[in-house]
Amino acid sequence: MTDAELVSPPAGGRVFRHPVAAGLGDAAPSGRLRLDAIARWLQDAALADVVDSGLDGGGVWVLRRLRLRVARFPRFGDALEVATFCSGTGALVAERRSTVLASGEPVVEAVALWVHLDPDGLRPRPLPEGFEAVYGAAAAERRVRARLRHPVAPPDGAVPAERPWRFRAADLDLAGHVNNAVYWQVLEEDLVPAEPPDVDAEIEYRAPAGPGEAVVVAAGGMRWITAAGEVLATARVAGD
Repeated sequence: MTDAELVSPPAGGRVFRHPVAAGLGDAAPSGRLRLDAIARWLQDAALADVVDSGLDGGGVWVLRRLRLRVARFPRFGDALEVATFCSGTGALVAERRSTVLASGEPVVEAVALWVHLDPDGLRPRPLPEGFEAVYGAAAAERRVRARLRHPVAPPDGAVPAERPWRFRAADLDLAGHVNNAVYWQVLEEDLVPAEPPDVDAEIEYRAPAGPGEAVVVAAGGMRWITAAGEVLATARVAGD
């Protein structure tokens, strides 16, 4: 994870602004707003941007990676807004940069990699017709790839710690899979007792999950979220 990917907003091009209302269910006991709530706001802002753009290529967008660099956690009661723009494209993918503002102050920077798929979600599909006209100026010809970068398994010699996890039926979204934001609750299990002032973390999504038992494997700053021997997602926490 490098700061080079946290590119600045474009001098020209589309930057979409989406207001956020943080509820009681978004806050930790300390009043800090949780990572899974932040991830959900970003997801909602991305959808709102696409709907507002009027683009409809008949495909679906699937999140492959999301990094959150929290300089200061938003607090319950803050006036919140997400500013989001397309920061790069590939043949079948698009990168989205977002900033969460609390009372006008940037507090969270995020970068997400989305893959465009056929409506059944099984095969990659070119970006929607008209995408370049709407988002090209903001992307500024910056090219990105869909390749994942986390290790798919703990390194040789590591002695990982395991803890049980369970995804609930209530965690499923319209696609019938565990929603992307829910995976951030795995990291929240460590954050709630510690309450750090900031965090830099990233999750890569590898396979869809349904309700049922799972296992979190931890080694150093990495987490592997697995079920039935399959890696569903990996998480990296900088400095952990």
